[in-house]
Amino acid sequence: MTRENHKRPEANQAPEGGTEPLASTTETIIRDEFAQKYDYEHAQRYYRKHHRNPLRKLSDWREKGMARRALEAIGDPGTILDLPCGTGRFWPLLTTGRKHPVIAADSSSDMLRVAMANCPAEFKARINPLHTSAYQIALADNSVDTVFSIRLLHHIGEHSKRLQILREFQRVARGHVLVSLWVDGNFKAWRRQQRERRDLATGRRRTPNRFLVRRQEIEDEFRASGLAIVRYYDFLPLYSMWRLYLLKV
Repeated sequence: MTRENHKRPEANQAPEGGTEPLASTTETIIRDEFAQKYDYEHAQRYYRKHHRNPLRKLSDWREKGMARRALEAIGDPGTILDLPCGTGRFWPLLTTGRKHPVIAADSSSDMLRVAMANCPAEFKARINPLHTSAYQIALADNSVDTVFSIRLLHHIGEHSKRLQILREFQRVARGHVLVSLWVDGNFKAWRRQQRERRDLATGRRRTPNRFLVRRQEIEDEFRASGLAIVRYYDFLPLYSMWRLYLLKV
């Protein structure tokens, strides 16, 4: 992991809607190696890939459907922390028909810049950008109702790092936590495990930045972090590795 200076807000609670990044006291941001690629150019490519590629559009539609069902199960998700928010892919879903603000957080300031530049005007007033790390979230305890974390934990291969992130989510949330990641027990996980065995047998070395986690292992980590499983949603049951968990603090 690397560290980078950023500003931490002094306020104990989530702020009102606005477009300026939350800032006041200097602190150090913690970033994993996989996040180093997210400069401004890469952030722009990341934004475009979910809007142009037909398969990506289909995947995006399915992911948003899973997230919508989880949010509906909560009822009123209240103030939401979207971390990592990336380029704002879920902001329309998180703001439409809701009165509370969304704190849009990411460890990449360039992701935040691209997200805010492409955010439709009707949503922008409800978005509060925050440059922070999931390892050390620049918010007070119990400062948001719901943590919404899509496509982060599958980048975290180490048990201790996942626990650190999950405990931060539990610290800042007073209601629910939504997280998505890759789990086993499906065809694509089996195929990935077979490939890893072949690589091991042939001595082929890869540098992965995405990781498959056993369901039992991640569910034990939830419990160790003070998070109870409410339900889960599979992208394509028995086929896809993607699973979205709805957790309660």
